[in-house]
Amino acid sequence: MTTKGAYFDMSVTPYFMSTARLGFRRWREDDLDLALGLWGDPEVARFFDARRVLSREDVAERLSDEMAAQAEYGVQYWPVFLLAGGSHVGACGLRPYDPDAGVLELGVHIRSAHWGHGYATEAARAVIRHAFVCLGVKGLFAGHHPENEASQFLLGKLGFRHTHDEFYPPTGVTHPSYLLQG
Repeated sequence: MTTKGAYFDMSVTPYFMSTARLGFRRWREDDLDLALGLWGDPEVARFFDARRVLSREDVAERLSDEMAAQAEYGVQYWPVFLLAGGSHVGACGLRPYDPDAGVLELGVHIRSAHWGHGYATEAARAVIRHAFVCLGVKGLFAGHHPENEASQFLLGKLGFRHTHDEFYPPTGVTHPSYLLQG
């Protein structure tokens, strides 16, 4: 296995969190190819960016933003891998939403080739547990593109409660928005 493409060397980069099938680690500068496979996929990008097709430079900027969030806040949308084989599944994690109120935002992006296997649910449950148990947050915010019915279903299954609709500048549309209390 290599650090390029959809795989990485587990002996070099151990997971800081795992589930029955998934391992989480932090983004690195040499992960651009992994990030391109996720955020460069128009099927994935259409739900979080109005441009729908992100260039290599756009994805590199997003990767840089994720690493900056980790450095500044201790959270990011962490890359997620299959424990069996190391295939990159996507990203799931946290970012600041209302830090003064103890509320972080949960986000999940799964590679389109891995949709429909329950990875989003499994990853999100692990991140929710991490947020409440390890980080001590008071609540989690989440939103989804109004056309993303799978995310709406996921948030309901995870126990999030619809609270309002909120304009999301990156997509240019109003997203249903939810809260999960600890």
